[in-house]
Amino acid sequence: MADQPDTQKTFSRRFSVAPMMDWTDRHCRFFLRLLSQHALLYTEMVTTGALLHGDARRFLHHDEAEHPLALQLGGSNPGELAACARMAEQAGYDEVNLNVGCPSDRVQNNMIGACLMGHPQLVADCVKAMRDAVSIPVTVKHRIGINGRDSYQHLCEFVETVHQAGCHSFTVHARIAILEGLSPKENREIPPLRYDVVRQLKSQFPQLEIILNGGIKTLEECQHHLLTFDGVMLGREAYHNPYLLAEVDQRLFGNAHAVPSRVQTLEKLRPYLEAHIAQGGAMHHVTRHVLGLAQGFPGARRFRQLLSVDAHKAEKPLDVFDLALNQLQGH
Repeated sequence: MADQPDTQKTFSRRFSVAPMMDWTDRHCRFFLRLLSQHALLYTEMVTTGALLHGDARRFLHHDEAEHPLALQLGGSNPGELAACARMAEQAGYDEVNLNVGCPSDRVQNNMIGACLMGHPQLVADCVKAMRDAVSIPVTVKHRIGINGRDSYQHLCEFVETVHQAGCHSFTVHARIAILEGLSPKENREIPPLRYDVVRQLKSQFPQLEIILNGGIKTLEECQHHLLTFDGVMLGREAYHNPYLLAEVDQRLFGNAHAVPSRVQTLEKLRPYLEAHIAQGGAMHHVTRHVLGLAQGFPGARRFRQLLSVDAHKAEKPLDVFDLALNQLQGH
C-alpha cells in the first residue's frame, strides 16, 4: 500500500489550480469544475489542528462533482499528519498535499509552511508517515528556498531527502520565501521568479514529477512550460480570470468537447446556487467567486455590480443572478 507508485492515480497533474486561503473553498471549486473537467483542484490549506480538534466534517465537505480533488494539509507532526491523511482518504479525496510553501506569519510560528524547508528530514518523516497511512498519493508543494537557505544545493538536498521518503510529485513555486519582513502578498511579488532554477531541478531529477507554480498567466505560457515540466499550477490568475479554464481541456488535454460559454457555465451553476440558498446559505458565498468571469466587454461592470452590490439588497437574489447572467449574453 505505502509503496504504491503515484502512477496508479487516475487523474493528471498537467494543469491544476493552486490552494488559496479564503478563495478555493468548495463553492469556488464547484464553479471551476464547470469550466474544466480535467483540472486538478486543491482545497484551501487546512491545518492538522483544525481537522483533529475542530469541525472536521465542515473542513472536509465537498461535492462529488469537484473531483479530481486534493486536500492540502498544514502541519509538521508526522503522527497528526498521518491521522489527517487517513481522514482525507476516507472522505474521498484523490490526493493529500503537504504545504511547505506558505510564508505567512500565522503558519511560521506553528512550524507550518515554507519554514519547513529548513527541516528536510522532518518533512521526509511527515511524508513517510502519511504514505504509510494511506494509499492515495502524497505530494509536497514548496518554494525554491527560504532566506538563509536559498542555494540550489539546499533545494536539491530538500528534494532528495523528501524523495527518499517516497514522494514522487513536487509542486515548486519558483520563488524563495522571505520569512522575516515580508507579508504573504509581498512574498508572492517581491522575490524574483526563477523558472531557470526549477528547470535545472527537473533536469537533475528527471524521474520525479515536477509541477511549475508561480506567475503563470496564460495558456500559451502553460503550453511553453509543459515542454519542460510535467505540469503547471495557476493560482491568482485562475481566480481573477476564471474563464481561462474554459479552454484548458481542449488546449492542454486534447479533449474535443466544446468550450462552455460564460452563460452556459452560470446556467449550470444556478441549480447549485438554488440548493445553497434553500439550505439557508447566502448567494454571495458562491457568486463572489464568479465576478472575474466578466471583464473587458460591455455589461461586464454591470454584471459585477449586480452580484457584489445589488444582490445583497434583493428580496429574491436569484432574480438578480438572472439579471446578471443576461449581461453576459454574446460573450
